[in-house]
Amino acid sequence: MNIATAQSLIAVAGAEAEKGGFSVAVWILDAAAYPVAFARLDGVALGPIEVSQKKARTAALFQTDSLRLGQAAQPGGAIYTLEHTHGGLISFGGGVVLRDKAGAVIGAIGVAGATVEADEAIAQTAAASLLA
Repeated sequence: MNIATAQSLIAVAGAEAEKGGFSVAVWILDAAAYPVAFARLDGVALGPIEVSQKKARTAALFQTDSLRLGQAAQPGGAIYTLEHTHGGLISFGGGVVLRDKAGAVIGAIGVAGATVEADEAIAQTAAASLLA
């Protein structure tokens, strides 16, 4: 993951959020879950800053979208309480694994500040832009 790619992903996510009338925070992490870039759109609340980072971190550390992990992290699920590991994770939509055209994991994006469904859609749109 390089800064140019990260900035491009943030631009795509920002444009997609604005289409829906949302103000969001966006983190781009590398494959080791270290920050590469961050942006918050004007008007976003402060809470989504940390939430979006944790969504991206969850996706990067487990190389699985946060929404997918969330299905098994519910009470009674195989990985219930996952959120309490690694200094705090988030297992609902908005954290998406980023892959290059060869399918290799290059990082993750985390989006928060809209609805959970919109966060997920924004992150998926940005991730798909890598394959265009």
